[in-house]
Amino acid sequence: MRRYANSRLRLGLLIAIAVLTLLAVHQGFAQTNAPAPDAAQPPTGNHSFGMVFSLIAANVDPIFCVIALLSVTGVTLIIQGFIQNRRAAFMPIETTNLMREMINQRRFKDLLDYTETDPGFVSQAMNRALKRAPNFDAMREAMETAVGEQTAERFRKIEYLNIIGNLGPLLGLLGTVLGMIDAFQSMKLAGGSYKPSELAGGISMALCHTFLGLVLAVPCLAAFGVLRTMVDRLTIRGALEAEELLLMIRPSAPGSHQPAPAAPPPVTARTTMASPVPPPPLSPVPQS
Repeated sequence: MRRYANSRLRLGLLIAIAVLTLLAVHQGFAQTNAPAPDAAQPPTGNHSFGMVFSLIAANVDPIFCVIALLSVTGVTLIIQGFIQNRRAAFMPIETTNLMREMINQRRFKDLLDYTETDPGFVSQAMNRALKRAPNFDAMREAMETAVGEQTAERFRKIEYLNIIGNLGPLLGLLGTVLGMIDAFQSMKLAGGSYKPSELAGGISMALCHTFLGLVLAVPCLAAFGVLRTMVDRLTIRGALEAEELLLMIRPSAPGSHQPAPAAPPPVTARTTMASPVPPPPLSPVPQS
């Protein structure tokens, strides 16, 4: 909570949401309490958000309740997504430096105990690798599996924003279709006594659902695109840092022994016979 309160980005986001909500409510009350315009004056055509919200509040239906529930869920997911997918929460620099110090001091038991409880991205990847020691190939494979699982988990958490953003226009279209059916059915039942103003009111109420669906979809899809980019960048950076730490504890490969120089071949009989033998000296011939 202390980090959350000290973050300017998150505080600004919350303040902006609160200000927009207060403005919308204020405009809605102002539009509701405003005196009725003179019939002789032509309509100006300036429709505010307050008029739309006041019209919806006066005719609450199940579609509106579903969109409102999804809106609250979407805002919650957006705030949680930006809080959890920060560098400070995803892979703190202090955690990485501490693990690097443990590796330099060869404190592998302390490193295993620390990564077992730390929820960071790099710590969890290192923990899987350390459990496969001393086989380095198995350690690397375990780390790659852990990185893939954590990346998929991060993307699954923000995927709900994509689902809500795609459901928003569909729910709005559903409410619009139902509202149009109701308006034309009322006109049919009234016969010739049905007023065009009443038909226009029913159509405007039906189109409010489309407006609500778009209001729900646009922020959710925009936040999903931004969060997806953040998660992709952070997971790649975390995987590189985890691989760097793993290479620091890589067991030294055994030195390649050079083959000893071959001993000279022993002297054999064949070799001795092959060597040239000097002839014996000739004895002098006696003279008669």
